[in-house]
Amino acid sequence: MTVHSNPASISLPLIDMAGVREGDPSAIARAGEAIRKACSEIGFFYIINHGVPQKVIDAAMAAAKTFFAFPAEVKRQVAVNKRHRGWHALGGALMYEATKPDFKEFFSMGLELPEDDPCVLAGEALRGPNQWPDFMPELRLALDAYYEEIGEAGADLLKAVAVGLGIAPAFFEPKYGKRLQRTQMVYYPPHPPRAETDQFGVAPHTDYGCITLLYQDNSGGLQVRELGSNSWIDATPMEGSLVVNVGDLLARWSNDRFRSTLHRVINTSGHERYSIATFYDPTYSAVVDPCDLGIDSASSLYPPVAAGDYILKRIDDSMAYRKKAQ
Repeated sequence: MTVHSNPASISLPLIDMAGVREGDPSAIARAGEAIRKACSEIGFFYIINHGVPQKVIDAAMAAAKTFFAFPAEVKRQVAVNKRHRGWHALGGALMYEATKPDFKEFFSMGLELPEDDPCVLAGEALRGPNQWPDFMPELRLALDAYYEEIGEAGADLLKAVAVGLGIAPAFFEPKYGKRLQRTQMVYYPPHPPRAETDQFGVAPHTDYGCITLLYQDNSGGLQVRELGSNSWIDATPMEGSLVVNVGDLLARWSNDRFRSTLHRVINTSGHERYSIATFYDPTYSAVVDPCDLGIDSASSLYPPVAAGDYILKRIDDSMAYRKKAQ
């Protein structure tokens, strides 16, 4: 990956997570204050020293390149199912207010739960076993390892997020007992050279859930809508980092103290772009209520909502395969 070690070469805040996993109170306080500033001003930032081993990242990225190179008729063996697990073909996602489907493919996985798990038996949407391809058995090993490691990084991050919101570091932990974490390998073909201006790899949107942790290759193309200037700025690839952003659920939870920011992808690199996005979200039934973070009911901008219900509604609104089912 291209190295961008000079802070002047990047446009988003850079936050060092060293010491957070070890529970160092001063490290958590330092990261929390940096996150508070970043999330109240733009909603996007980089983290370094996040604890995810590079060998785990490299294995997942190599698996992504292998998987997406298979022909569509092969990948269709694990086509997306009602649990939002599996392969999403090119053109399967249409962001709200977009005029054209996203120019991308992705493969989605979640928390592995057996069919007899109480949440699955209770009919919770998006729950159950993952879809793993018989034609590429090594994919499960690579993604399972990444899923667990990035989940640890998400849990660390939420300790600092909580401190940034002025609440106890452990506030979010009981909300994540059976997390609705979704991890997606994403493949962007080269942007069509004569594409219309309303064609994007991913059209401008905000994320649905709590926090997103993204690993991107060195292709570039991720852009963030800066609040102050209302202009698009590049989230330049930076070695050793993850890009983090606030989702709509955390914006609601914080009563808009933390901002959920528009972002988009346009892959003008001239070659394929790969990334792995993780939406680190609470258990399905977790209640998202600004009043739980010290906001009085008169000042609350949002009514309580179950995390899973909100996320499911947003997925239903943006995915073509779900609209057809409805």
